[in-house]
Amino acid sequence: MADYKEIYEEAAARVRAAMQYLGHERLLQEHVLLEAEMANPNLWDDPAKAKDTTKRYGQIRQDLETLRTLKENLEDLEIARVFIEEGDDSFREHLDEVSERLFELLEEVELRTLLGGPFDEGDAVCEIHAGVGGTDAQDWAQMMLRMYQRFVESEGMEFELDDVTEGQEAGILSATFIVRGRFAYGYLAAEKGVHRLVRISPFDAQHRRQTSFASLEVIPLLEEGSSEVTLEDKDLRIDTYRSSGAGGQHVNVTDSAVRITHLPTGIVVSCQNERSQLQNKAKAMEILRAKLAERARIEHRESLERIAGPQDDVSWGSQIRSYVLAPYQMVKDHRSEYENGNVQAVLDGDLKGFVLEFLKWRRSHLDR
Repeated sequence: MADYKEIYEEAAARVRAAMQYLGHERLLQEHVLLEAEMANPNLWDDPAKAKDTTKRYGQIRQDLETLRTLKENLEDLEIARVFIEEGDDSFREHLDEVSERLFELLEEVELRTLLGGPFDEGDAVCEIHAGVGGTDAQDWAQMMLRMYQRFVESEGMEFELDDVTEGQEAGILSATFIVRGRFAYGYLAAEKGVHRLVRISPFDAQHRRQTSFASLEVIPLLEEGSSEVTLEDKDLRIDTYRSSGAGGQHVNVTDSAVRITHLPTGIVVSCQNERSQLQNKAKAMEILRAKLAERARIEHRESLERIAGPQDDVSWGSQIRSYVLAPYQMVKDHRSEYENGNVQAVLDGDLKGFVLEFLKWRRSHLDR
């Protein structure tokens, strides 16, 4: 028989820790202040500030609702435990259901303790590139695009596909997409790297096993109005071309797609999935700013490493994960050693376990 007292005590301790981590009292105070700001009729005189205010207000309401749900479930757990201890076994099933919900929500909150980076809570720009493996690699890149779209949507975040370069025979050569939502960058940064697929090739007449590779790049998306990057018109070459993406007949008869080249660095970005040239240009500029900011951060980090002298290699190698469909079925992360034998579920976007175990692995290595 399960020790329901121990279950309750563990849950109570974790709820107390969650309330302390999220700062329940601080959230209540900030909520009052932001409510006053939201009621200000002049709030939208400064659109950038108003956007930040409404975003933060939504986050605080979400955190307070999470803490309220934790407390309510813990109270239900305590009531059910007391009835069971008094001999009423009809509450056992209810207690099991409540405890399952409670511990799942606690895991969600505790995951946030692993996301303390300066950009983890923000949006992300992602790029998928087909690597070695020919047509199979291009097909694999398209499979990855679908996988990440499903993962993003299952987490309640927004997925914006901005540019796709089709493969020669099948699949895609590359794709750029933006993910908007709380902790979008923190989650997807865990997926950054080279992904390896092993399967019986559907493009091989002899049905031989093929290994192919595709990579995911992830960078933080800057907040609108950020001063981290300044762009000058003289440094930009802007080309327009006919869109080849989805969108109906409109995209095939107008030069709505935009390609921007940053001349000093040679960085090229493009966007073709919006309905107008102006929208595509705005989105491309947003991606370009993010790329330039990431480049500056990398250069700064490299300069510090040169000053500090030689360092141990802390990279994770060129291959972070393998997806094996033949001769057996298994997805394995080579950093955390986390595995999932349900390959189809993973390809359908079931990545949360991999993200969580990677973040735990990263924390353990940083603490050494």
